[in-house]
Amino acid sequence: QVQLVESGGGLVQVGQSLRLSCEAAGIIFGINDMGWYRQAPGKQRELVAGITSGGSTNYADSVKGRFTISRDNAKNTVYLQMNSLKPEDMAVYYCHITLYDYWGQGTQVTVSS
Repeated sequence: QVQLVESGGGLVQVGQSLRLSCEAAGIIFGINDMGWYRQAPGKQRELVAGITSGGSTNYADSVKGRFTISRDNAKNTVYLQMNSLKPEDMAVYYCHITLYDYWGQGTQVTVSS
């Protein structure tokens, strides 16, 4: 059974940082492409960052230079380091496995000005 468990969300002030984690179970993690998406109230879910099984990454233009996606295959975990957070980054962040089209439960990120 595929499982994704996100953690690390919370309330921060503008300019601060957070690191999100997503631990996977029930899959061969190392061969799967992974992604982080977010959905703000009233908006569509959007891709924030993706990482392939080989470690190649891609980012939404809005987060380039501020966010970093990485993975630790030994821990079956993908991370999203978010620096210089802005009010517009506030959303529920979801982890996603591309091959299975499977979503985690989401973790809330709130950025206070």
